[in-house]
Amino acid sequence: MTTTTTSATASVAPTSPNAESTLPATAKVPSRIAGPRPTTGVPFTRLVHVELRKMLDTRAGRWLLIGIAAIIATALTIMFFNEGGQHSFEEYLQATTMPMAIILPVVGILAVTSEWSQRTGLVTFGLEPRRMRVAWAKLLSALTVGVAAFALALALAGIAHQAAITFRGITADWGIDGLVLLGAGGYVLLGIAQGVGFGMLFKNTPAAIVVYFILPTAWSILGSMVSWLESAAAWLDMQHTMQPLFSGSLTGEQWAQLGTSVSLWVVLPLALGIWRLTRAEVK
Repeated sequence: MTTTTTSATASVAPTSPNAESTLPATAKVPSRIAGPRPTTGVPFTRLVHVELRKMLDTRAGRWLLIGIAAIIATALTIMFFNEGGQHSFEEYLQATTMPMAIILPVVGILAVTSEWSQRTGLVTFGLEPRRMRVAWAKLLSALTVGVAAFALALALAGIAHQAAITFRGITADWGIDGLVLLGAGGYVLLGIAQGVGFGMLFKNTPAAIVVYFILPTAWSILGSMVSWLESAAAWLDMQHTMQPLFSGSLTGEQWAQLGTSVSLWVVLPLALGIWRLTRAEVK
């Protein structure tokens, strides 16, 4: 193996007037690689695009999306033939958003844990050493998927309801409260943000998925069965605090309860997960 050198010379002065330098009088240095030098880092939009690819353009992500589509198609088909198809747009919307809210967070978990389970972290953090930017890109890409999924859920619910009106002759019922829409969209977005937080916190796919599904469910069961936990569950059980959204009315106390539960199950895992992501050893 050879090294290209230039004929430029560098003078080496002795350390003292009476001491002889043990270094050669001249030394050859490597030539500078030609071409412009980079002046900016990786654009944030490119990071978001890459994280979107990680979430959707993989075998696991693809099969999860296929599973969601199959569940939604089955639910809408059952509703179309059950009770003559006489269901409101709101009921069709619930049938399309529930599978997304339950399964999409797993896609967010996989987008984070793949850095360690598939050993892509060396590439990711080598190309972008500022891990905080990577963490925000993962979260933003997950929320983008959530927004697109909710928009698709609205479209599918509208198509199914209109099909029932046209082919089953049902009475149209397009009325839906704004808070119900907010609750349906928030259910999808908060779930996927929570999944990203658990993925960052545990950095292990099985552990993150198990804890994501088991811990909130166990807390909800305990809050409904243990009497002295009922008052705490009213503030800390997100499934309980989101119910008033779907009924279309929230009091000031219920908004405070919703904010408290979201802080515990979404904001706190995200904050701890980002903190751990920026300090974890990449192997």
